Amino acid sequence: MRLTSIYILLLFVPTLVFSNFEVSQKEKTALLDLYNSTNGADWSTPWNLDAPVNSWKGVTLKEGHVVAINLFRNNLDGTLPESIGRLRHLTHLNLAFNSITGVLPKDIVKLKSLKVLRLEMNRIKGSLPLGIGQLQELEVFSMFNNFLNGSIPSTFGELKNLRELNLSSNNLKGIIPNSIGNLTKLEALGLFENNLEGSIPEEMGQLGRLKELVLANNQLGGEIPVEFSQLASLKILQIQNNRFDSYTGLKQMDTKQFLVFDTDEKTLNPRFNDIQLQRTRMADTKFEDDDDNE
Repeated sequence: MRLTSIYILLLFVPTLVFSNFEVSQKEKTALLDLYNSTNGADWSTPWNLDAPVNSWKGVTLKEGHVVAINLFRNNLDGTLPESIGRLRHLTHLNLAFNSITGVLPKDIVKLKSLKVLRLEMNRIKGSLPLGIGQLQELEVFSMFNNFLNGSIPSTFGELKNLRELNLSSNNLKGIIPNSIGNLTKLEALGLFENNLEGSIPEEMGQLGRLKELVLANNQLGGEIPVEFSQLASLKILQIQNNRFDSYTGLKQMDTKQFLVFDTDEKTLNPRFNDIQLQRTRMADTKFEDDDDNE
């Protein structure tokens, strides 16, 4: 009986080992498409295509599937292939600080397991996908410093797990959708330097966990919602260089709660505490790679 058990165990060992080193041909092809469409031979650290997939820089496998791709600042130059949507087990995709061009693949909304999407500091153009609400597991969506245009889809409000949303320094226009107020887990919202207009939705007063709110350098107007007084967790608020008619809503806030408090209403005493931020340096711009997978 014991010998039989050992024999059966040995039959499964090769499969277990294989699953930690290789992936299905479909997923491998999607990786190769990414490599070829972004000039992989000239990456800072290219993949050795003759080596096992698990040895490729930035690729993490789990149970025979690609679960993470981290090619932060690796000189990717080109477009994202549509086949990236085949990596259905992907939870982390970090391609920030490269030279990616073109538009977002329409099938990116098929990455239903995705938790972190970082594409900041690239040259991606076009509009944000209306189907973004399908990515129900998403916790981080960061695409600051690209060339995105169009409006912010209201379907972002369906991403109930979202903690960070950063769309700063693009060419987005239109209003901030009211549905943003549904993101009760949101801790950081960056919409700095776009062409957003209209009033700030009063629903944003529901964002009780919000710590950073950067709306500066837009064309927002109207009044600051009185509901802002409910944002007790807020530490960084930058709304300067807009067209607000009234700042009454801010006067109900305790400005002592802020590390950064910057508006065009100087009677509210802009403050930067001890961190000595320059007015031209926005708090939502992060250049470090804090997490290998993020």
